[in-house]
Amino acid sequence: MLPEAEVQAELRGLRARIPHLTGSLVATVDGLVVAHDAPALEPEGVAALTAAALGVGSRLTEATGQGAFRELITRGERGYTATYAAGAYTVLTLLAGSQANVGRLHLEARRAGARIAALADTDLDRTTF
Repeated sequence: MLPEAEVQAELRGLRARIPHLTGSLVATVDGLVVAHDAPALEPEGVAALTAAALGVGSRLTEATGQGAFRELITRGERGYTATYAAGAYTVLTLLAGSQANVGRLHLEARRAGARIAALADTDLDRTTF
């Protein structure tokens, strides 16, 4: 099992560092919730949608010769949903309001994704058969 307390601490840190961040979630690539800081959402549903978006994003980057999936961002009327690869087994999804600085969002998410990847890949490498 992933060290949920450490992942949760990383998500709380993101909320402190990114103005207009409204939620965050770490999920496995197959859509299981690892940790979340998204009080207004149903995390299991968002994790499942994240896995579906990851699948489409991965296929698109591979089909267009862009290599392995790294990140996907969508913009709606009220803000952004961004998903970042966080190692081989997990993804980080962030929700931010329309006033969010997307550059700051990317910078902080990439750093957090790398830290989460280090935790997840080490832990999950030991438990895969």
